[in-house]
Amino acid sequence: MNSVIDTLTSHRSERSFLDTAISDETLDAIIASAYRAPTSVNSQQVSVIVTRDSARRRQIAGIAGGQPWIAQAPVFITFVLDMHKSEQAIAMNGETQIAHQSIESLVSGCTDIGIALASAMAAARSAGLGVVPIGGIRRSPDEMIALLDLPPLTFPVVGLALGYVDQPAHQKPRLPMETFRHSETYNKDGLPALIARYNQEIQQHWETIGRKDGDSWSESVGGYYKNIYFPNVLPAVIKQGFGTEK
Repeated sequence: MNSVIDTLTSHRSERSFLDTAISDETLDAIIASAYRAPTSVNSQQVSVIVTRDSARRRQIAGIAGGQPWIAQAPVFITFVLDMHKSEQAIAMNGETQIAHQSIESLVSGCTDIGIALASAMAAARSAGLGVVPIGGIRRSPDEMIALLDLPPLTFPVVGLALGYVDQPAHQKPRLPMETFRHSETYNKDGLPALIARYNQEIQQHWETIGRKDGDSWSESVGGYYKNIYFPNVLPAVIKQGFGTEK
């Protein structure tokens, strides 16, 4: 193996940060890693907004449902799906953008954001920082849009808190590799048994690290997905000018 693979396979979501500042040089290198990530048809439909101001980070922590590590970490980066700049570019040619009216653009844009996010996380961890991606900014997207002064045809998809780690997190076990890696076609055989095995494994993990409130994976994911997780996303997406019917 090599150091890149070691960095990727040792990932853990950190939620305890020191208030030690991140240097401009380090932060610039992390941003550059995301900036250089590939995008569909070179659309470059990703923008990032860096928040260092402590008061604004506290606001984001509240918007995300009260996640104190957002306020604790010295830097928070919001990854924005950005079809505003492509609209401007197309208008310069006297033409009109219509791609944002399709669900495909949302899928494509979120894919590109995921690639940029992964690049930033790997760069940050290689620089000795801890990271935790934050989907909770979609809990109240209108508030994030207002806070960041986002124009139409943009949407805050995910955030990233980063900083030097105080109390390191434990790496959680994953579902068996057989549920992730498939050969040629999707293998559905034996899935319930594999999930049951993982339920036992992760509950044992919680006991080992002293967590009394740890649920099985079935219970944990069910707590989120038996409901619509963030119901305010669709109205906010439509309000920002995106379409979902094509």
